[in-house]
Amino acid sequence: MTTIPVPGSPNGVAVAPNGSAYVTRFSAASVAVINTNTDTVIVPGIPVGTNPLNVAIASNGNAYVTNRNSNNVTVIDTVTNTVLVPSIPVGTNPVGVAIAPNGNAYVVNINSNDLTVIDTATNTVLVPSVPLPGINPAYLAITASGNAYITNDTSNDVTVFDTTTNSVLVASIPVGTEPNPIAIAPNGNAYVGNFTSNDVTVIDTTTNTVLVLSIPVGVNPQGLAVAPDGLAYVANSGTNNVTVIDTATNSVVGSAIPVGHNPIGVAVAPNGKIYVANFASGSVSVIQNPPTLSSISPTSGPTTGGTVVTLTGTNLTGASVTIGGNPATGVSVNAIGTQITATTPPGAPGPATVTVTTPAGSASLVNGFTYIAVSHATSLTATPALSKLFPPHVYFPFLTATLTDLVTGLPVPGQTITFSTGSHILGTATTDAQGTARLNETLTLTLILLNGGYDAKFAGTGTLLPSSAHAGVIEP
Repeated sequence: MTTIPVPGSPNGVAVAPNGSAYVTRFSAASVAVINTNTDTVIVPGIPVGTNPLNVAIASNGNAYVTNRNSNNVTVIDTVTNTVLVPSIPVGTNPVGVAIAPNGNAYVVNINSNDLTVIDTATNTVLVPSVPLPGINPAYLAITASGNAYITNDTSNDVTVFDTTTNSVLVASIPVGTEPNPIAIAPNGNAYVGNFTSNDVTVIDTTTNTVLVLSIPVGVNPQGLAVAPDGLAYVANSGTNNVTVIDTATNSVVGSAIPVGHNPIGVAVAPNGKIYVANFASGSVSVIQNPPTLSSISPTSGPTTGGTVVTLTGTNLTGASVTIGGNPATGVSVNAIGTQITATTPPGAPGPATVTVTTPAGSASLVNGFTYIAVSHATSLTATPALSKLFPPHVYFPFLTATLTDLVTGLPVPGQTITFSTGSHILGTATTDAQGTARLNETLTLTLILLNGGYDAKFAGTGTLLPSSAHAGVIEP
């Protein structure tokens, strides 16, 4: 768990496509910017309106911030991290904001019981006020089809609003007590956090009916976000922790994760990290799930190392890599934490386990990479059995063969050379420091003379290729 200091009562959080997290600072009338790769604050405060609560990122990259007590929305350019539009007037006490598939920003105003529509192309109000049937609308989430699901804090229900026609589709879907945060899961269902009944209600957005009335969570759930893998993260402001729900089974996964004091906003970054704004402790907690590792390509390379490999998995941000226990070099992780490129270190021949390690844990591919011994070509030269005429040199009584590594150009010591003539094995000898093997021929000279010379052979090893040579009796 990483904790990032963000003073000024951090409340809402949203992550832009560039990986920057935008955190509203309720008591500081500003927005802080966090680099989600380094988990550091890169902009302490962009000035906005009074008591900013929530933020949403439009498809054009701009951030839309609801300012509860100045009754307006501030637009931030996330490329330059500067204010683009200081104030777009909306209703009374705006709280929730979300971007529809049509690109418009929808703002719910809790004390005027209405909704304001902003055209994000022109940053002007498209529809000043659409009255809503619920009492004290607080938060909203919009499906891919364009339906907005709005939580009504006091009437304990959810209103369904059609953003294509800007009209109410379903006035009321009863949920728990004091519903606040809401998010849409990849399976299309809407998850509603009920502040006072301490549970989450699941709505089937196909039928607009309650699928699960109550999934118990911590005390006072006030923030909710769903990751692409279908895990929902519920910030419980009364118990200072985060409950994880598997939206495939609608059941709680493991124990609640402790965070800072009074957690409210929750957002999932493209790299898989979870960012939780802790209102009372002036910080943002970063939850990183343990990494997973599914594949490596290529799966083999030379023992000398130097093979560039690609690892695939999840939650890989900040990972280090070892292969066979040795650290890989040149480790680079993509922006969404699903792929690593690295260069293999040298290793022993055979299979090696590949391990990635992040602050959240480790994952391995047992025997995922195989080191293959590098085979160097060799050269074997043999001297005449008796002598060489020019320049004159007598070799008798030894047969002599010299082994050389053609890659390094160096003599190869300690290797066995087999000497033969015709179908007869004359014997073996081991190369010395100069790569030369010598076999006494005193007792076998007659046989060598009958066959007109002899052969020397190196059988090869796992790292050296075989080679052979022939020598006559007397050579020019």
